[in-house]
Order: sequence, then structure tokens, then C-alpha cells
Amino acid sequence: MIQSPGILLTVLAFALVIGPLVFLHELGHYLAGRLFGVKAEEFSIGFGREIAGITDRRGTRWKFSLLPLGGYVRFAGDMNPASQPSPEWLQLPASERAKTFQAKPLWQRAIIVAAGPIMNFVVAIVILSGFAMAFGELVTPPVVRAVEPGTAAAAAGLKAGDRIVALGGRQVGDFDDIYRYIVLRPGASVRIDFVRGGEAGTLDAVIGTSTLRDRFGNVTQRGMLGIRPGTYELRKISIWEAPLVGLGRTWQIVGTTVDGLGQIFLGRVSVKELGGPLKIAQVSGQSLAMGPLDLVGLIALVSINLGFINLLPVPVLDGGHLLFYAVEAVRRRPVEPQVMEWAFRGGMLAILALMLFVTLNDLGAFGVWRHLAGLIG
Repeated sequence: MIQSPGILLTVLAFALVIGPLVFLHELGHYLAGRLFGVKAEEFSIGFGREIAGITDRRGTRWKFSLLPLGGYVRFAGDMNPASQPSPEWLQLPASERAKTFQAKPLWQRAIIVAAGPIMNFVVAIVILSGFAMAFGELVTPPVVRAVEPGTAAAAAGLKAGDRIVALGGRQVGDFDDIYRYIVLRPGASVRIDFVRGGEAGTLDAVIGTSTLRDRFGNVTQRGMLGIRPGTYELRKISIWEAPLVGLGRTWQIVGTTVDGLGQIFLGRVSVKELGGPLKIAQVSGQSLAMGPLDLVGLIALVSINLGFINLLPVPVLDGGHLLFYAVEAVRRRPVEPQVMEWAFRGGMLAILALMLFVTLNDLGAFGVWRHLAGLIG
């Protein structure tokens, strides 16, 4: 039976996921800027017309804006999207100009820009560290306990007791590594390196495809090898180990994200797997319906992806700024303003096109196009 969390719960859950993450991302920029003496003129959650706000004693306007999908910190002197010096900036009094973003050394500007994504990763590490301390860590050796008949593993010749050491040339540490590799590659050919009875061996397999439908009606296709894991052990995590476990899990999720995007780019996974704000809202509502721990886990996952996406070297994103700072460091002079302007215009068009694409993807996943076709037909 398909369950739905309802529109009100979905909206609430989306706000609980996106709102704090946007705030913390921008807070990272703000705190780094304040550390280096840069005046922040505006701190906005959302874009567009201001709904409500307050100005603090430092002159920073903290506000909520009409469109809640994002936010920004506007530092003194940020008079254009590329944060380039302008005639208006040059006309500022020297004391005021010293407090602007453009007046700071290159390394300080880079830290201020990178602080937003770094804050997202820190949030995820804290959450995942807390989970590790609360629930421990499941460790499952990559040993095959059983092979399902008629599956890819059976066809390839894997047997119970085999210890898988690598998939596609990628080293395997535990059963989770096997799952993360296989699930993203339905229908792909893979080389399996294993140890059987103390002797190394190699097999070739074609990963099977499993179609999954959850209780909310979401349908996904995932790779399936057809092996059952052996016994697992629950390892308690101390407060001293937890940050390392949280960092490791965060790194694993980043790796899985990169791997998944690579599979989409290579055409092995459908672009329909890409989701946008509507999909995040849907999953947020479903996670909240399953319980607060599921929602907190989703917050960690979204935070990692928000940090990762913002570090992509695309103009408009933080990674685009960092790319130009790297070029500036090599050239010993800033990139020409006209080049920056056109690059940021192109980056904005690319981001808008991606947002449109994933939104159309989301609407298709929700059945909107099928419904419209039925009405027209």
C-alpha cells in the first residue's frame, strides 16, 4: 500500500531540512568574513523581496526573503556577482574600503568563500559522528555467506566462503563497499577479484538489475549481484573515535556521489535519477514520516551534497570563485572583469538550465506528465 506523508508534512520537512542548512552554509561565509574584518551588509535566507528582518549593531541586516530556495551573505563592497572591484568601490573612503571583501588578500578571500561548503561538511560530520556514538558501527567482512540461484553471482561462479577483495579494480574493505559499487551499476560488466581457500581468483560478471518500490510508491532501479553477507559485528564507538568515523562516512558519501554522477555521465544510470528541490521536498516529507532520526540522517546527506555541489568549479557557485582565485594565484593578477562577467553569466544560465531540467524530472517522477497526457487524450 502506497503511503503519502501529505503536503503540509512535506512542506514542514522541506523547511526543516533546507532552512537550517542554508543558514549554516551562509553562516560559514559570515564567520570567516568576520574573522578577517569584512563587514557583512546583508544576511538573507531566501532571495527576492524581504519578508521580515532585523539590523544588528554591526549594521548587518538579517532577513527572510520571498523565495526560500537558497540564501546569501552580501559583504561590503560586493557590488557585482563576480565580486570584482568597481568604480563605486574605488570611491569608498579608505577606512570603509579596508572592511570590504575585495580589499582582503587572496588567501583570505579564498577561505571566506570555501567556509560555506566546509560548514556543510562539518554539519554532516557532527551528525554522523553522533550516530556512530549512539548506535555504534556495523562491520561486515566482504565474505560471501550464500549465493542466490539465478543471479549474476551464480552465473559468474562465485561460491559461499569467497572473500571479495576488489570490484572493477577498486579495493573492497567490507560488505558496504560491495553494495555501494554494485547498486550504481545495473547491467554493467565487472571484474571480481576474490580469494577462495587461500588462493586468489578472478571472475567476470554482468550485474543484475533490481526494480525497487518503497512504501511511498517511489520506483528505482539498482544493481544486484545476488550474494548474502556473512555475520556482522557491532563495534562501539568512543567519543574520541566518533569524529574519524563521521569524517570517513562523509568521505564515503562524497565518493558515492561522484561515482553516481560518473555513471550518469557514462549513460549507465538514467538522468531521471537526478532530482531537484521538489524531489528533496518529497524525500524530506517521507523521512519525517518515518521518524526524526531518518530526517536527521537526510539532513546530513543533503548537507554533504550541498557542500559538494557548491565546490564544483562552476561560475556563480563557490567553486567557481575558488577556480578564479586559483587562476589569479598562478597569473599573479586577477582575471579580467569582462571575462569574469561573461563566465558568471554563463554559469548562471547553466545553473538555471539544470534547475529547470531537474524540476521537469521531478514532475515526471510525480506522474504529472502522464496525468496531463491522460487529460489531453
